[in-house]
Amino acid sequence: MPHDGDTRKVAIVLFNLGGPDRPEAIKPFLLNLFRDPAILRVPFFIRPLLAWLIARARVKLAIANYALLGGKSPLLELTRRQATALEAALPELEAKCFIAMRYWHPFSDETVRAVRDWGPDDVLLLPLYPQYSTTTTGSSLAAWRQAAAQAGLVAEVRTLCCWFDDPAYAAATAAQIKAEFGYATAELDPSMKLRVLFSAHGLPETIVRAGDPYQFQIERTVAAVLAAWDQPGIDWAICYQSRATPQKWIGPSTEQEIERAAHDKVAVLVVPIAFVSEHSETLVELDVDYRAVAKKLGVPGYFRVPAQNADPAFIAALADLVRGMRARPPGLCSHGGGRLCPATHSGCPHVPAVAA
Repeated sequence: MPHDGDTRKVAIVLFNLGGPDRPEAIKPFLLNLFRDPAILRVPFFIRPLLAWLIARARVKLAIANYALLGGKSPLLELTRRQATALEAALPELEAKCFIAMRYWHPFSDETVRAVRDWGPDDVLLLPLYPQYSTTTTGSSLAAWRQAAAQAGLVAEVRTLCCWFDDPAYAAATAAQIKAEFGYATAELDPSMKLRVLFSAHGLPETIVRAGDPYQFQIERTVAAVLAAWDQPGIDWAICYQSRATPQKWIGPSTEQEIERAAHDKVAVLVVPIAFVSEHSETLVELDVDYRAVAKKLGVPGYFRVPAQNADPAFIAALADLVRGMRARPPGLCSHGGGRLCPATHSGCPHVPAVAA
């Protein structure tokens, strides 16, 4: 129930990638992913065929990966738990969380209709991507705007574009790393060194060179987390996983960093720094595939920090982000209010500030 006289109904829309909910959904999920012009940046008349070819080439591996997870992605259920926890963390608001996935149900058009029918006074768009990219948050918000216009959703809208170095988020993440680091060091021989690998989803270099701020924001996230952890002398590196196309992607890759750890004879603690929920890229790629690579190469220890999921400190950080959004006028904002990216990042959704 609302408190302090705040009777406005607030719809909070949580955005994420989505994932197949059954084996039969795996191929159409992949087709949706690669048909997105924000992902596959080729001429429109080539994209459908190329998307079909890529999906066809990847579907067997995807089926095998999801088989390890019971034939489906856990992402929707985990996001629902986050939504429930976030509502509970905002007792002063008459708030309801809705979920909009980009490449599988519930899609934005389904969620827009549910939001419209609930009749909110305010709509808060909260991507569950801490770092902004034109391929993730940008694509999700574009799909939402189109669906909202078609459905005739009328309400005050506030949109959070990014929260990559929000202090509460950084502190919550640092606390999880600290706990797992303590466990890992207790498991290792005292003479064994432990390197922290901050592993983020990669992007093609062409997208970053075109102005996408994602890599810049990943680096800022890591800096904020390390500052919050305040553990001098930590050996760490940033790396990128999940290459999906033949183009050159930003690096180093997570596999390259695992190879370097094997060469240096150090154990690794992998932190999924761009993901806030477990899904195939953490539960399979990190926990199964890269663990096997580490074992084959002789890495003396392989550990992984869990994604935030519904961690109470993380949910509290999201609740504070919601409160910060509501304190600002309708429109676009970052967790800091305005534009946080250098002007060189033309993919930032904020209009660059004009010099006086």
